[in-house]
Amino acid sequence: MASHTTRFRAAATAVCAAAIVGAGPAALAQTPPSAAPPAARVLAPSPDPFHGLTADQIGDRAVAATQSATSLRMTGRVVSGGEPLDVDFSVNDQKQCTGVVRIGGGAAELRQSTGVTYMKGDERFWRASMTSQGMPEPQIAATIELLKGRWLKITPGQAGSSDLSGVCDLKGLLADLGENKAERTGLTRGPDGVVSGTPVATLVKHKPGGETTTVSVSEHGKPYILKMVKTGGAEPGAIVLSEYDKPVKVVIPPADQTVDLSKLDQGTPA
Repeated sequence: MASHTTRFRAAATAVCAAAIVGAGPAALAQTPPSAAPPAARVLAPSPDPFHGLTADQIGDRAVAATQSATSLRMTGRVVSGGEPLDVDFSVNDQKQCTGVVRIGGGAAELRQSTGVTYMKGDERFWRASMTSQGMPEPQIAATIELLKGRWLKITPGQAGSSDLSGVCDLKGLLADLGENKAERTGLTRGPDGVVSGTPVATLVKHKPGGETTTVSVSEHGKPYILKMVKTGGAEPGAIVLSEYDKPVKVVIPPADQTVDLSKLDQGTPA
């Protein structure tokens, strides 16, 4: 199950990569996003809901349940190219999402619905994104001034829109969970634990080179994956999945608070 973080990382990185006409990732913030509020603590179930199942069989059930979700929230930090990237996203199966990404010492909100993406970053976010693209300082300063307090609107077909389209594709985000079954064989079951107050079964996968992936599977209700942690290797990280099947409300910014991507070169708001 080690490959399941790949699409999360790629999607999160796309948010940054498409910030300004396809800008690439820059130096990233060190402050992790706020964690989901903990649920009320509950006692571990008795008997074990996975009694008689191997770790691989529990993994199969967890993948099937998680891929059936209609919505979820993912929070955490992943590493790409040796740099940390912090994300906090809620996404549903209608290709809608809302959340925050932290990059370059700054932060940006993101909202997407009906294929249209809205991004609102602080100055440090936009400066890091545009600097990594090689934009000259006068252009950076003018663009930051234009975007101050406004949302950048990116519509289908514009630069960066194809990269961003995968961010709100829930089925796509979860596709890697079942793409390579070999990645989730050879699992072992570790000690049971608790994630945000919910008892979990712990599945562990060791790979050559010291890379270890630990997956926490809910022991209450559907066997959803609640946490994934990857240590060692080149791309460590941790993702918490919560708020399964809950409505995702995307608030579209008012038109007078947006700047269309096509207007940036003209220096005028949409």
